[in-house]
Amino acid sequence: MSDGGVSSLSSLPGAAASASAVGLYARATPGFEERVAASVAQLREAAERFGAGLIQSSSLGAEDMVITDLIARHGLAIDIATLDTDALHAETLALLPQIEARYGLSVQVFRPVAEQVVHFVKTHGERAMYESLALRKACCGVRKLEPLGRMLAGRTAWITGLRREQSQNRAEVPAEELDGQGRVKLNVLADWSWADVWHYIATHQVPYNALHDQFMPSIGCAPCTRAISVGEDFRSGRWWWESEDAKECGLHQARSNEELKSGATA
Repeated sequence: MSDGGVSSLSSLPGAAASASAVGLYARATPGFEERVAASVAQLREAAERFGAGLIQSSSLGAEDMVITDLIARHGLAIDIATLDTDALHAETLALLPQIEARYGLSVQVFRPVAEQVVHFVKTHGERAMYESLALRKACCGVRKLEPLGRMLAGRTAWITGLRREQSQNRAEVPAEELDGQGRVKLNVLADWSWADVWHYIATHQVPYNALHDQFMPSIGCAPCTRAISVGEDFRSGRWWWESEDAKECGLHQARSNEELKSGATA
Protein backbone atom coordinates (compact mmCIF):
# COMPACT_ATOMS: atom_id res chain seq x y z
CA MET A 1 0.00 0.00 0.00
CA SER A 2 1.45 3.32 -1.00
CA ASP A 3 0.93 6.62 0.76
CA GLY A 4 -2.71 7.70 0.88
CA GLY A 5 -4.00 4.13 0.68
CA VAL A 6 -3.64 3.87 -3.09
CA SER A 7 -2.65 0.47 -4.48
CA SER A 8 0.71 0.04 -6.15
CA LEU A 9 2.48 -2.93 -7.68
CA SER A 10 5.41 -2.68 -5.28
CA SER A 11 3.16 -3.36 -2.29
CA LEU A 12 2.03 -6.77 -3.49
CA PRO A 13 3.77 -10.07 -2.84
CA GLY A 14 4.95 -11.81 -5.97
CA ALA A 15 4.76 -8.69 -8.13
CA ALA A 16 7.88 -9.68 -10.04
CA ALA A 17 6.95 -13.36 -10.22
CA SER A 18 3.66 -13.29 -12.12
CA ALA A 19 2.06 -11.15 -14.80
CA SER A 20 -1.40 -12.48 -13.95
CA ALA A 21 -3.59 -9.86 -12.30
CA VAL A 22 -5.03 -12.57 -10.07
CA GLY A 23 -1.53 -13.65 -9.09
CA LEU A 24 -0.47 -10.07 -8.44
CA TYR A 25 -3.44 -8.77 -6.53
CA ALA A 26 -5.80 -11.43 -5.16
CA ARG A 27 -5.50 -12.22 -1.48
CA ALA A 28 -7.91 -12.91 1.33
CA THR A 29 -8.12 -10.18 3.96
CA PRO A 30 -9.97 -9.99 7.27
CA GLY A 31 -13.61 -8.98 6.88
CA PHE A 32 -13.85 -9.95 3.21
CA GLU A 33 -16.98 -12.07 3.57
CA GLU A 34 -18.64 -9.32 5.59
CA ARG A 35 -17.88 -6.75 2.88
CA VAL A 36 -19.31 -9.04 0.21
CA ALA A 37 -22.45 -9.58 2.27
CA ALA A 38 -22.85 -5.83 2.83
CA SER A 39 -22.55 -5.15 -0.91
CA VAL A 40 -25.11 -7.82 -1.74
CA ALA A 41 -27.47 -6.38 0.87
CA GLN A 42 -27.05 -2.88 -0.58
CA LEU A 43 -27.73 -4.15 -4.10
CA ARG A 44 -30.75 -6.13 -2.98
CA GLU A 45 -32.18 -3.17 -1.06
CA ALA A 46 -31.55 -0.87 -4.03
CA ALA A 47 -33.36 -3.23 -6.43
CA GLU A 48 -36.40 -3.19 -4.14
CA ARG A 49 -36.19 0.55 -3.47
CA PHE A 50 -35.72 1.83 -7.03
CA GLY A 51 -37.06 -1.00 -9.21
CA ALA A 52 -36.85 -0.18 -12.93
CA GLY A 53 -35.30 3.19 -12.07
CA LEU A 54 -32.01 1.51 -11.13
CA ILE A 55 -29.10 0.77 -13.47
CA GLN A 56 -25.51 -0.37 -13.13
CA SER A 57 -23.20 1.95 -15.05
CA SER A 58 -20.33 -0.41 -15.84
CA SER A 59 -16.89 0.62 -17.07
CA LEU A 60 -16.20 -3.09 -17.65
CA GLY A 61 -13.30 -2.70 -15.23
CA ALA A 62 -12.51 -5.25 -12.53
CA GLU A 63 -14.77 -3.61 -9.94
CA ASP A 64 -17.74 -3.41 -12.27
CA MET A 65 -17.31 -7.01 -13.38
CA VAL A 66 -17.54 -7.99 -9.71
CA ILE A 67 -20.76 -6.00 -9.36
CA THR A 68 -22.23 -7.61 -12.47
CA ASP A 69 -21.36 -11.02 -11.05
CA LEU A 70 -23.08 -10.13 -7.76
CA ILE A 71 -26.18 -8.97 -9.64
CA ALA A 72 -26.33 -12.17 -11.69
CA ARG A 73 -25.34 -14.53 -8.87
CA HIS A 74 -28.11 -13.26 -6.62
CA GLY A 75 -30.74 -12.95 -9.36
CA LEU A 76 -31.26 -9.22 -8.91
CA ALA A 77 -33.46 -7.38 -11.41
CA ILE A 78 -30.97 -4.61 -12.19
CA ASP A 79 -30.26 -3.32 -15.69
CA ILE A 80 -26.63 -3.08 -16.78
CA ALA A 81 -25.21 -0.54 -19.23
CA THR A 82 -21.84 0.68 -20.43
CA LEU A 83 -20.33 3.49 -22.48
CA ASP A 84 -18.53 2.63 -25.71
CA THR A 85 -16.56 5.80 -26.37
CA ASP A 86 -15.41 4.65 -29.83
CA ALA A 87 -11.89 4.77 -28.38
CA LEU A 88 -11.87 1.68 -26.16
CA HIS A 89 -9.41 -1.22 -26.37
CA ALA A 90 -10.62 -4.33 -28.18
CA GLU A 91 -9.97 -6.24 -24.95
CA THR A 92 -12.51 -4.05 -23.15
CA LEU A 93 -15.24 -4.56 -25.74
CA ALA A 94 -14.53 -8.32 -25.74
CA LEU A 95 -16.13 -8.49 -22.30
CA LEU A 96 -19.60 -7.73 -23.69
CA PRO A 97 -20.15 -11.13 -25.35
CA GLN A 98 -18.48 -12.80 -22.37
CA ILE A 99 -21.03 -11.26 -19.99
CA GLU A 100 -23.89 -12.42 -22.18
CA ALA A 101 -22.47 -15.94 -22.50
CA ARG A 102 -21.58 -16.29 -18.82
CA TYR A 103 -24.62 -14.71 -17.19
CA GLY A 104 -27.28 -14.57 -19.88
CA LEU A 105 -27.44 -10.80 -19.36
CA SER A 106 -27.63 -8.16 -22.08
CA VAL A 107 -25.58 -5.02 -21.52
CA GLN A 108 -27.03 -1.81 -22.94
CA VAL A 109 -24.36 0.08 -24.88
CA PHE A 110 -24.41 3.87 -25.21
CA ARG A 111 -22.13 5.51 -27.77
CA PRO A 112 -21.31 9.15 -28.47
CA VAL A 113 -23.10 11.01 -31.24
CA ALA A 114 -21.01 10.21 -34.31
CA GLU A 115 -21.29 13.71 -35.76
CA GLN A 116 -19.98 15.23 -32.54
CA VAL A 117 -16.96 12.92 -32.51
CA VAL A 118 -16.19 13.65 -36.16
CA HIS A 119 -16.50 17.39 -35.55
CA PHE A 120 -14.26 17.26 -32.47
CA VAL A 121 -11.54 15.26 -34.21
CA LYS A 122 -11.73 17.39 -37.36
CA THR A 123 -11.45 20.58 -35.31
CA HIS A 124 -8.88 19.54 -32.71
CA GLY A 125 -7.12 16.48 -34.12
CA GLU A 126 -6.71 12.87 -33.01
CA ARG A 127 -4.25 13.85 -30.28
CA ALA A 128 -6.24 16.72 -28.79
CA MET A 129 -6.31 15.10 -25.35
CA TYR A 130 -2.55 15.58 -25.05
CA GLU A 131 -2.63 19.25 -26.01
CA SER A 132 -4.39 20.69 -22.95
CA LEU A 133 -6.51 19.73 -19.97
CA ALA A 134 -9.43 21.66 -21.46
CA LEU A 135 -9.29 19.70 -24.71
CA ARG A 136 -8.92 16.38 -22.90
CA LYS A 137 -12.00 17.17 -20.81
CA ALA A 138 -13.85 18.29 -23.92
CA CYS A 139 -13.06 14.93 -25.50
CA CYS A 140 -14.40 13.18 -22.38
CA GLY A 141 -17.47 15.38 -22.63
CA VAL A 142 -18.26 14.26 -26.15
CA ARG A 143 -17.35 10.61 -25.70
CA LYS A 144 -18.51 9.99 -22.11
CA LEU A 145 -20.67 12.67 -20.52
CA GLU A 146 -23.21 13.12 -23.29
CA PRO A 147 -23.79 9.33 -23.63
CA LEU A 148 -23.97 9.05 -19.84
CA GLY A 149 -26.78 11.58 -19.85
CA ARG A 150 -28.72 9.33 -22.21
CA MET A 151 -27.89 6.25 -20.15
CA LEU A 152 -29.27 7.83 -16.99
CA ALA A 153 -32.31 9.48 -18.59
CA GLY A 154 -35.42 8.37 -16.71
CA ARG A 155 -33.38 6.62 -14.02
CA THR A 156 -33.62 7.43 -10.33
CA ALA A 157 -30.45 5.65 -9.16
CA TRP A 158 -27.25 4.20 -10.57
CA ILE A 159 -24.57 1.82 -9.35
CA THR A 160 -20.84 2.42 -9.77
CA GLY A 161 -17.61 0.62 -8.91
CA LEU A 162 -15.97 3.57 -7.15
CA ARG A 163 -13.75 2.63 -4.21
CA ARG A 164 -12.07 4.86 -1.63
CA GLU A 165 -8.73 3.19 -2.24
CA GLN A 166 -8.63 4.06 -5.95
CA SER A 167 -7.18 7.56 -5.64
CA GLN A 168 -6.77 10.58 -3.41
CA ASN A 169 -9.72 12.17 -5.21
CA ARG A 170 -11.95 9.24 -4.21
CA ALA A 171 -10.73 8.74 -0.65
CA GLU A 172 -14.01 9.95 0.85
CA VAL A 173 -16.41 8.11 -1.48
CA PRO A 174 -19.57 7.20 0.48
CA ALA A 175 -21.64 4.07 -0.01
CA GLU A 176 -24.54 6.28 -1.13
CA GLU A 177 -24.67 9.87 -2.37
CA LEU A 178 -26.63 12.24 -4.58
CA ASP A 179 -25.20 12.86 -8.04
CA GLY A 180 -26.31 16.45 -8.61
CA GLN A 181 -29.14 15.52 -10.99
CA GLY A 182 -31.58 14.29 -8.38
CA ARG A 183 -30.45 10.69 -8.65
CA VAL A 184 -28.98 8.45 -5.99
CA LYS A 185 -25.52 7.07 -6.77
CA LEU A 186 -24.64 3.81 -5.07
CA ASN A 187 -20.96 2.96 -4.65
CA VAL A 188 -21.47 -0.59 -3.47
CA LEU A 189 -17.75 -1.47 -3.28
CA ALA A 190 -16.70 1.77 -1.60
CA ASP A 191 -14.87 0.06 1.26
CA TRP A 192 -13.44 -2.87 -0.73
CA SER A 193 -9.69 -3.09 -1.26
CA TRP A 194 -8.02 -3.96 -4.56
CA ALA A 195 -7.08 -7.28 -2.96
CA ASP A 196 -10.78 -7.86 -2.18
CA VAL A 197 -11.78 -7.21 -5.79
CA TRP A 198 -9.31 -9.73 -7.14
CA HIS A 199 -9.93 -12.29 -4.40
CA TYR A 200 -13.58 -12.21 -5.43
CA ILE A 201 -12.66 -12.52 -9.12
CA ALA A 202 -10.40 -15.48 -8.37
CA THR A 203 -12.92 -17.18 -6.08
CA HIS A 204 -15.82 -16.91 -8.52
CA GLN A 205 -13.84 -16.99 -11.79
CA VAL A 206 -15.27 -13.68 -12.90
CA PRO A 207 -14.36 -12.66 -16.47
CA TYR A 208 -12.05 -9.65 -16.60
CA ASN A 209 -10.24 -7.44 -19.08
CA ALA A 210 -7.12 -9.17 -20.40
CA LEU A 211 -5.28 -5.84 -20.15
CA HIS A 212 -5.31 -6.19 -16.36
CA ASP A 213 -2.72 -8.93 -16.91
CA GLN A 214 -0.53 -6.34 -18.66
CA PHE A 215 -0.14 -4.07 -15.60
CA MET A 216 -3.15 -1.89 -16.40
CA PRO A 217 -5.16 -1.82 -13.16
CA SER A 218 -7.25 1.18 -14.28
CA ILE A 219 -8.42 1.09 -17.90
CA GLY A 220 -10.15 3.82 -19.87
CA CYS A 221 -9.91 4.90 -23.50
CA ALA A 222 -6.91 3.52 -25.38
CA PRO A 223 -5.13 6.87 -25.97
CA CYS A 224 -5.45 7.73 -22.27
CA THR A 225 -4.34 4.45 -20.69
CA ARG A 226 -0.90 2.93 -20.26
CA ALA A 227 0.65 0.20 -18.13
CA ILE A 228 2.04 1.20 -14.75
CA SER A 229 5.47 0.39 -13.39
CA VAL A 230 6.49 -1.11 -10.05
CA GLY A 231 5.96 1.52 -7.36
CA GLU A 232 3.43 3.59 -9.31
CA ASP A 233 -0.02 4.21 -7.87
CA PHE A 234 -3.18 2.51 -9.08
CA ARG A 235 -4.34 5.26 -11.45
CA SER A 236 -0.91 6.42 -12.65
CA GLY A 237 -1.62 4.89 -16.05
CA ARG A 238 -4.63 7.14 -16.62
CA TRP A 239 -3.95 10.59 -18.12
CA TRP A 240 -0.34 10.16 -16.97
CA TRP A 241 0.71 13.50 -18.49
CA GLU A 242 -1.63 15.44 -16.16
CA SER A 243 -1.36 16.42 -12.50
CA GLU A 244 -2.91 14.06 -9.96
CA ASP A 245 -5.79 16.36 -9.04
CA ALA A 246 -6.94 16.53 -12.69
CA LYS A 247 -7.33 12.78 -13.21
CA GLU A 248 -11.10 12.56 -13.54
CA CYS A 249 -13.21 12.56 -16.68
CA GLY A 250 -16.28 14.15 -15.13
CA LEU A 251 -18.47 11.05 -14.93
CA HIS A 252 -18.38 11.11 -11.15
CA GLN A 253 -18.55 14.85 -10.56
CA ALA A 254 -21.90 16.34 -9.57
CA ARG A 255 -23.34 18.40 -12.42
CA SER A 256 -26.69 19.46 -13.80
CA ASN A 257 -28.81 17.57 -16.32
CA GLU A 258 -28.14 20.36 -18.84
CA GLU A 259 -24.38 19.84 -18.49
CA LEU A 260 -24.75 16.12 -19.02
CA LYS A 261 -26.90 16.64 -22.11
CA SER A 262 -24.35 19.01 -23.62
CA GLY A 263 -21.34 16.95 -22.57
CA ALA A 264 -19.91 19.92 -20.66
CA THR A 265 -16.96 19.23 -18.42
CA ALA A 266 -16.29 22.62 -16.90
